[in-house]
Amino acid sequence: MTTYVEDFDNGPGGWMRVVDNYSPIGALPVKDGVVRCQGPWWVDYNHAPPGGGYLQLLMCLVTRGVAGEQLRDVAGENRFTKGNYPTDFTNARISLRLRGELEAAGTEFSVLIQGGVDGICSGWVLTGQTFAVTPDWSEQTVTLAPDQTQWTSIGSRHDRTDTYGEKPLLSVLGNVNINMHLIMFPVKPRPMGRIDGDPHILRAGRDYPIWPSSIAQGYVEIDRIAIEFAK
Repeated sequence: MTTYVEDFDNGPGGWMRVVDNYSPIGALPVKDGVVRCQGPWWVDYNHAPPGGGYLQLLMCLVTRGVAGEQLRDVAGENRFTKGNYPTDFTNARISLRLRGELEAAGTEFSVLIQGGVDGICSGWVLTGQTFAVTPDWSEQTVTLAPDQTQWTSIGSRHDRTDTYGEKPLLSVLGNVNINMHLIMFPVKPRPMGRIDGDPHILRAGRDYPIWPSSIAQGYVEIDRIAIEFAK
């Protein structure tokens, strides 16, 4: 059985922060072997209805491909791709040792996997099993079971269907060849003031301001991530 372990004792290990659609990736601060995901976090509108909904992206790991120089400069050496760990996440067990403080605004701290199928990036959120964020350290584990009732497809907003969409869960879970994220979901951004037009066609937080109280705020610290592969 193969197990990937990142304890952040030697930097972020390839983990990074997606700032928004228009900015370079962001660095995650690491101190004493603990990585800190500090809000405010971007509201990702790429999957707004009719897609699966809005996300807040805390940290991301590329699972395949050669990291560019900019990515290495920010996120360090990707120890997942360097170790050639599997991309078949079927029944993989993901364990985190974490703590933090959140004003969650109805969201949950969740795993998102993304894989490319027929030229489309398909993402699924493990909504049936999530992580509890508390001020005290705890170790928690979720299992990426091939049970569609435990997952939510994030699909695509109306104008990103050339890039994002829904592909079968088993195909994506069996080959997570793009990335995995730790996210807050489901996010329900509330427009600040009146807006002209459909809020889902517009881009929340870019085309119109949103109330901070309607999205997750806070921080999450992680000092160990382990992925135990079933195959």
